[in-house]
This record gives sequence, structure tokens and C-alpha cells, in this order.
Amino acid sequence: MNSRTLLFRFTHFSLVVLLTSVSAASSHKIPRLSVLHETITRGTSKTISTFDPKDLETFFYPQTLDHFNYQPESYTTFKQRYVINYKHWGGANESAPIFVYLGAEAPIDGQLPIIGFLPDNAPHFKALQVYIEHRFYGESIPFGTTKSNESTQGYFNSAQALADSAELIIYLKKKLCAHNSPIIISGGSYGGMLAAWFRLKYPHVALGALASSAPILYFDDITPHDAYFVVVTKDFKEASKSCYKTIRKSWSVIDRVASQPNGLAYLSEKFNTCGPLSDAAELKDFLIYTYAVAAQYDRPPSYPVAQICGGIDGAKGNDVLGKIYAGLVAYYGNQTCFVNQIDASTPSADDSNVADLGWGWQACTEMVIPIGIGGTMFQPQPFNLEQYIMGCQSKYGVLPRPNWVTTYYGGHDIKLVLRRFASNIIFANGLRDPYSSGGVLEDLSDTLLAVYTADGSHCLDLLIATETDPQWLIEQRKVEVKIVEGWLKTYYADLRALT
Repeated sequence: MNSRTLLFRFTHFSLVVLLTSVSAASSHKIPRLSVLHETITRGTSKTISTFDPKDLETFFYPQTLDHFNYQPESYTTFKQRYVINYKHWGGANESAPIFVYLGAEAPIDGQLPIIGFLPDNAPHFKALQVYIEHRFYGESIPFGTTKSNESTQGYFNSAQALADSAELIIYLKKKLCAHNSPIIISGGSYGGMLAAWFRLKYPHVALGALASSAPILYFDDITPHDAYFVVVTKDFKEASKSCYKTIRKSWSVIDRVASQPNGLAYLSEKFNTCGPLSDAAELKDFLIYTYAVAAQYDRPPSYPVAQICGGIDGAKGNDVLGKIYAGLVAYYGNQTCFVNQIDASTPSADDSNVADLGWGWQACTEMVIPIGIGGTMFQPQPFNLEQYIMGCQSKYGVLPRPNWVTTYYGGHDIKLVLRRFASNIIFANGLRDPYSSGGVLEDLSDTLLAVYTADGSHCLDLLIATETDPQWLIEQRKVEVKIVEGWLKTYYADLRALT
């Protein structure tokens, strides 16, 4: 077995916070590419990190609005937020490394307390810690707008964000007189894709990258559209075959009841909905979303898939709908109501929630991830590009470019292509994460390395270490650190030879 490929078995699951989005491709929701969520916490396990918010200093850099155009308005600047922790840095005189975390589709504030790769490893490497907020999120919104601004929205894309980070990193190295300090980039989910792409596009700036849960192959039909929900199904089936069978059976039961006179009223009462159901799809979409979230963030110590299946299997009798409802209660707790509550996290053109509005824009321009549902424990809902395009035109007035990511960053024939020109990227995944189906799961070369765990979930390796972390997760992080040590050892040897 490859020493970098971890296949440790562990029976526990986990839950971390996430943000949601509506798929423009179909009616069902899928969890957003995000490391965290606003309303669900990871648990009460004590952290063993050196992270202390008092060590953080916040700065604003006058960032270039448009890095790829030379019209006068392109030179306009906006304030981009970044955060630095100097506590463990060995300094420029030692050419001590700089660890840079690329913020993704959320304000940087919420990511600081949960990202562990930087603070957990900074003492060992004597590393400077830098966190960069993504443009158009948090406080890094050009001209301080809080809603979609047609005059600037076109500057909102991943290529501009990568160029932001390159410009900012070069500025910081000059400011700190740290010309020889190597840069290690990291990021999770969409930020993990950014980390991998940054290393490919700016190898002269970053020595290496840790790309956690980065589905860089879930574009342009490289990955089967239903791969995400195949993994969701696998997670539930492995947890409990009877639970899996109940969920699979429930869709036809819901449809049958909804077709009867007063059927929707019955379902509304049965599932304690916050308002009368308008159709069966409203209930089914909520259930699909719930199961997808549980699978994606299937982490210790909360065990979301096990929670749901425990509720379903523990319900008495043969009432399928009663069992499904028991699963919801086991997962969400005894809420006032379920299903169609007013959801402030659902993006629309009128939302004041800038993070969700921003990701909706990105998903409707370049980040076209074609997720559909095939023959799994769910009813089929194929990805429909035409419907996706219509939804984006309706919401944002833009046409998606579904082939642009693979055109600009690559992805096709990755085994043949990347091994000849790319290096120093860790593709970290957990196989319980449905997005791992679009990740790199095998080594592409001696320096393009896949590090995954059979029982890991979305971005779990990137999070703050806790006292209850399972041994397989501890080992995964150790492997990643060892790889980074190798990169730095080679770099410092080259530096000595050249100077």
C-alpha cells in the first residue's frame, strides 16, 4: 500500500457547519462548496491548537480591480482584507516559510477559528500565517457594495481572485524583506481548488499547495453527473441497509400520498411543515438536501448519517413516512417546524446575504458543477444544462460558461498532462465526502500526491485538531506535514546551492 494513501477504517462520523445553495440545474438543493456553516457547530471536543484570536492582525491591501485589462477603470483599487499571525514566524533572516490560506466563498472571519493547518503546524515550521479574503466576500467587496453591482460584477471570478493573492503575496514578501521565504498555499473545498490552481498558475510564487476536498474534476463531464449522489447513497447504505431501503422506498410513498385528495395537507401535518406544502417536490427536495448535507459533513463526533439512520431505524412500526420524520427529528432536533421555513441562506437576486449571492453568481458564470441524480437511493433527476442556463439568466442575467474551467485550468487527461509540468500539490480527500468523487484520488507523479482516508469527510483534515480526532485523521495530517517538510527541505537545499 502506498504510504501516502491512507485506508484506515473508522466507524464514526462527523458534522461541521456548512452553507447552502440552490442548484440552478434542477429543483433539488445540494450543499455548497464550503468548509463551514452558519448554524451547525462541530461539537464540544476540546481543541489542541495554538490558535488564539489575540495573535491575529487585520490589514487591508489596495487591490487592483482588474488584473487582465489596461483600460483606465481597470486600475481602480478596492480594499482587500487579509489577516496575519506573526507569533511563530522565524523571520526573514531565517527564510522561514509563509503559510497562506486562500479564503473562499465566505467572509474570512468565520474561517479563522476552524482552519487548523496553519496554527497547528506554524510552531513546527516557524511559519508566518497569512489568511487572504476572497474578493466580493466579507469586507473585500469593491466599492463597499452589499448587493450585486452590475458595473463591477464582471470582475468577480477565480482568475481575478488568484491574481489578487499573487499580487498580495509578492507585496508582503517585499514589505517583510522575506524574498527567500517559501510560500505554502492551502485551501478547502472551492478554496482547495484555488490552492491547486494557484500552484499551477503561479509556481514562481508558491512552492507548494495543500488542496483539501477540491473537486477539480467535477467540470465539463469529466466526472459522471450522478457521482455525488452515488457517494451519498454509499454512505447511508454502509451505515444501515435498512435505513437505506427505507429512504429509497419513501419517495414513491410521498408521491402516492400527495396524489390523493388532501394528500398534501396530510404530508404537511405528518412532517410538521412550517407552512402548507405546495407540492410533493417541496418535501422531497428538503429531504434530499438533508441527506446530502449529512453525507458531505459526515464527521466525528456528531455522526450525522448515523443520527439520521438511528432515528429511521429506531422508529416503531412499519410507517415509512413516520420513520423518515423520525430521522429528521434525530438530526435536526425538536424544531418548531420543518421543510419550508423562511431560509435566509437560500440565494436570490434580492438577498442581502452577500456570501450566498456571490456563490450563486460564480456558479452561474464559471463554476458550473453538473451534479445530477441517477439510479441511487433517490429518484432520478438528471442534470439539465439548458435548464441550468435558463435559471442563471433568470436570476443574474448571465450565461454560464460550462467549459471555461477546463479551458483555463485544465482537467481533461489530467494523468497525462499534469505529471509532465506540475509539482508539489497535495490532493487531500475523505471518501465519505460526495465531492471526493470529483477529486484527484491517485498520485499523478512523485510530487502530485493523493492523500485520502476511507472514513474522512469534507475538508476534515484542514480543520483545527481536537482531542477526539480519530487516529486515521491524525495520520492523514502527519502524512501531509511530512510531504510539506520534503518540499521545504529540497527548497532550502537549492537555496543554499544557489547562494
